[in-house]
Amino acid sequence: MKTKLQPYIDLVRDNRNFRLLWLSQVISNFGDWFGILAIYALIQTYSGSEFLLGLIIVVKMLSLAFFSPIAGYITDRFNRKRLMVWCDLSRGVIVLGFLLIISYETLWLAYLLTALQMMVSAIFQPAKTSSIPNVTTENELVNANILSAASWSVIFTTGMAIGGLATAWLGTDLVFIINSITYFYSAWVIYLAVIPQEEMSDEEKKRTRNPLIGIKEGFVYLMKNGHVLRPALAKGTMTMCLGALVYLLIIVSEEILMMGSVGLGLLYAARGIGTGIGPVAGRRIFKKEGSWIMAMGGSMVFCGLFYLAVGLTNSLVLMFLLVMFAHMASGSNWVMSTVLLQRRTPDTFRGRAFSTDWLLFTLAQSISVTAASLILEFNLLSLEQTIGLFAFILILLGAGWLLKVVPKETRYTENIFISENETREFRKHHEQV
Repeated sequence: MKTKLQPYIDLVRDNRNFRLLWLSQVISNFGDWFGILAIYALIQTYSGSEFLLGLIIVVKMLSLAFFSPIAGYITDRFNRKRLMVWCDLSRGVIVLGFLLIISYETLWLAYLLTALQMMVSAIFQPAKTSSIPNVTTENELVNANILSAASWSVIFTTGMAIGGLATAWLGTDLVFIINSITYFYSAWVIYLAVIPQEEMSDEEKKRTRNPLIGIKEGFVYLMKNGHVLRPALAKGTMTMCLGALVYLLIIVSEEILMMGSVGLGLLYAARGIGTGIGPVAGRRIFKKEGSWIMAMGGSMVFCGLFYLAVGLTNSLVLMFLLVMFAHMASGSNWVMSTVLLQRRTPDTFRGRAFSTDWLLFTLAQSISVTAASLILEFNLLSLEQTIGLFAFILILLGAGWLLKVVPKETRYTENIFISENETREFRKHHEQV
């Protein structure tokens, strides 16, 4: 076990700047999940409305989605370290604003503050992900992303649980204060790090001083460079169905397992464990990065198959294992697509590439969750049939990816191989002459 963990231990121990960036992620992610149940508790306390509770989730996702394009432009144009520090400081102040919600009449603040918090997060996320290649070596990059994914998984499974207990025992006000402190502390940790960045040239800054031009250039770059576009599409493609399937686990816990929040907690724990283990297993199976685009399509197929089985069982143990294996596939997809996007995108375009990646992910998730909820609301299909539908579509998307996307990647890797051979032959000939 120690041997398997040693590369990650060495990375955190020996690379100070990555260690600080990673710690800031751990701290701020904990704050994200720690405080979310307190917001839900406020809405339930002052309204008791399921619609208003669902609305806060929609506000979160749409705020992230709509602000992502300008966020990507900002993270490419300005110093990412300073942006992340200011993002954390801003989130710390915004979270304190939840203390002002004291009645139904002030509940509108929850939606405004959540939107502001997510808009700031839309800047922080691509800035952080774009910075990882700048504080790691080529050999460290994959381990760095695996560690980041595993950390998210652990925090996801523990942060909400601790936040729920804290909300019940300490009250929402104290939870929001603690949440705010986590953001301020994260800002301090990032401030201590040295994060290099290739800045835009003066000519490029002048040309893209209009944000619309800068955003357009980012989209044009992706469309013209298929080798970058392919990993940018992977998360959104998978989430077109996986977002709905994760949402349906809430209903599964209530109607099939009959275990309420306890069952949901266990299923979400399975999700967290899977996303943590998956990237490590995926790297061992697919050792060559040239096979990763194919692995992304395979992960969609396998994830769909496991969720198809979820809709056919009412056993908690079996369901736990199926959800875990499904999210091992999704976690592997996430890290592989992230690493390829980091490697293939120039630093001055990386923020816009990851903001597009995040935009597609959040839009796909919002649309799929809405579609699943409407199917159930109007009784178009049973719960089991709805799970089966989205799982089957996910399998088809994976098959389509393997048939349409993988051949393009194969041609790209073959061209790279031919180009490298020609370069070696030219150098060899030049040395002989």
